[in-house]
Amino acid sequence: MEKKIIAPLSKETVKTLKAGDSVLISGVIYTARDAAHERMCVDYKKNGTFPIDLKNNIIYYAGPCPAKPGEVIGSCGPTTSGRMDAYTPLLLDCGLTAMIGKGARNKDVTDAIVRNGCVYFGAIGGAGALIAQSIKKAEVVAYDDLGTEAIRRLEVEDFPAVVLTDCEGCDLYETGQAKYREI
Repeated sequence: MEKKIIAPLSKETVKTLKAGDSVLISGVIYTARDAAHERMCVDYKKNGTFPIDLKNNIIYYAGPCPAKPGEVIGSCGPTTSGRMDAYTPLLLDCGLTAMIGKGARNKDVTDAIVRNGCVYFGAIGGAGALIAQSIKKAEVVAYDDLGTEAIRRLEVEDFPAVVLTDCEGCDLYETGQAKYREI
């Protein structure tokens, strides 16, 4: 069964999500990749602010393709999350509640997820055109000079994802592999 959740996410909602849960996310999420993450962290260290409000928000690790005429956005699949691992603990400590990407995270990120009561979602790589259908509106809100890596505000409806790491640190990559080894 899929759980329907609304973004921004409350901590109460995050607590109900368990590794392996399928979710459909509706509401507002933001895109940001490596270059935007680096710039956000550098800017924060300089002036103590981020270009978006992180509190209870979700960052989707994606750099969407340009939209074709009549479309909201082009293909918008997830990028490998590990490229953001160096920056993620700071963002989580400053209020970010969730991330969407693909691939396993390092121990520092998992520790920050647990410490802050956050969640890490996975989106299916290679399904960018399908995922784009759930995006109803997209606009650049920061770092326009980064092109596809600019931060975008997306309004989504039934964005499909799976809980990969829940707020207790249960990691679907670890539990899934363990179940496979038992067979």
